[in-house]
Amino acid sequence: MPAAAFDLFRDELGWALAVVREGRLAWLGHTPDREGAERSRSRWWPDAVHDPAAEPLPEVRRQLDEYLAGRRRDFDLPLDPRGTEFQRLCWQALQAIPYGETRSYGQQARIVGRPEAARAVGMANHDNPIGVIIPCHRVIGANGSLTGYAGGLEMKRKLLELEGVLPRSLLY
Repeated sequence: MPAAAFDLFRDELGWALAVVREGRLAWLGHTPDREGAERSRSRWWPDAVHDPAAEPLPEVRRQLDEYLAGRRRDFDLPLDPRGTEFQRLCWQALQAIPYGETRSYGQQARIVGRPEAARAVGMANHDNPIGVIIPCHRVIGANGSLTGYAGGLEMKRKLLELEGVLPRSLLY
């Protein structure tokens, strides 16, 4: 199997680590600083080679920039999120949440056919390997609260504000 390729780059959310394997995006994570992104790469992708031109990394950067600038609502990228069957089911359900809308963890649990599994849905969302593009930030608490997000609540707020879900005044 060919090695995975990665790129580290800065964008509106901080430092991103994007990893591709076999021509598909396998990982996209953000951290506040470059060191955090490098630690993620060392921990999760130690054998990946730095190759910013590897497909589809240039397209990942372009589409992500367009999204963060408010010029893109949907992503059109080949994805390769690997996880358990339940996790993949949850991640597919996330991709069905339209831009600018949210769902509760309970709603997501019902959508995946496990109405009592809201916490398990939350854990699957936490383990989402392709942040932003598989939009786990669109899942909130049943009472409208911004509950956990692997990238941190500030990033979740920023993404929901970008999508028009949160008025800017709620951020401060």
